[in-house]
Amino acid sequence: MRPCTTFVRDLTDGERRLLQDGLRSPVSFTLRRCQILLASANRQTPAQIAANLGCTAATVRNTLHAFAEEGLACLHAKSSRPKTVRPLLDAAFDEPLQDLLHHSPRSFGKPRSTWTLALVAQVCFEQGWTPRRLSSETIRRAIARLGVSWKRAKHWISSPDPAYTRKKQARDRLIRLAESHPDWVLGFQDECWWSRLAQPTLHAWAGAEPLRLAALALAKGDPEPKALACYGLLRYDTGAMLLRFVDGRPVSQVTEDYLAWVCGELAKEGKKALLLVWDNASWHVSKRVRAWIKEHNRRVKKEGGVRIVVCPLPSKAPWLNPIEPKWLHGKKAIAEPDRALNAQEVQARVCEYYGCEQGDLLQQTDPPKKTRNRKKVA
Repeated sequence: MRPCTTFVRDLTDGERRLLQDGLRSPVSFTLRRCQILLASANRQTPAQIAANLGCTAATVRNTLHAFAEEGLACLHAKSSRPKTVRPLLDAAFDEPLQDLLHHSPRSFGKPRSTWTLALVAQVCFEQGWTPRRLSSETIRRAIARLGVSWKRAKHWISSPDPAYTRKKQARDRLIRLAESHPDWVLGFQDECWWSRLAQPTLHAWAGAEPLRLAALALAKGDPEPKALACYGLLRYDTGAMLLRFVDGRPVSQVTEDYLAWVCGELAKEGKKALLLVWDNASWHVSKRVRAWIKEHNRRVKKEGGVRIVVCPLPSKAPWLNPIEPKWLHGKKAIAEPDRALNAQEVQARVCEYYGCEQGDLLQQTDPPKKTRNRKKVA
């Protein structure tokens, strides 16, 4: 801490003569400091000097401290070039750092599978690359030097759909509307196939050995389907799932039946509108489904009920639909490594995991379309 200095020390004849000569200096920095030192030698206080010269008292005190430490050398301005130091994670660590980011944190004994800036700083310190644990901003700059974006994919990834921006803004607008209307429900809708044989990618351990899940074989003579189709709606207001399994596959007719069932469930709660966000599957954008929704809304306008407002998502943009990762987590939760589940067990486990009631199967009444092999005309 600097000592409190009110007046400059007694000047020698040589110092006073040089300060007098400095009053004719063309450099404003030198001129100002000579004026301050001579005025202080005449026993003027820093406040008086500041008032006379039109500067601050802090400027006067800085000049007195500088003269006490450096003498007449303080009359010359120091370099204003910013001080630079070699970064602790310089270019020599570019290759090791890039290799680090391509490995899972679990490889370094960490209890998670994705990197954070703080976790990278911790591992770099543990590897002996840095003398101390660096800040997240320092790590971000080192990663930016590699040309790597640290934003989560859903914040920067795009879609080939030319209407991507418009559709995404429409989805965000529905989210804001749902938050301001308590009798409206925003729902993210999607379909999923639940396989009885395929196993999800799962990191698990049985005792001390890792458990590796492999695809199961279907027993000979098993009459049940290999996979079950399921319609799902994720409610934005409660986070609940509305599920219905299908006896068949998703088609326009089944989509109509599912939407009618969802509107009936929401009507029991006194809801007035379903803001429906879904992708561009053929059984979503077909003429039949669009006509059914228009007719449904006309009937609701006359008789009451839940009207449907559709918001299509951009193509190849699953990150905009929050129900997509829900399916992945569910498949990991119901996995059975030792045997193939039957259809009833799959339905029961799925409904139990999502906390919803197990309803009757939606029936595919429309006959499947058959493709004919056309003979080539010679």
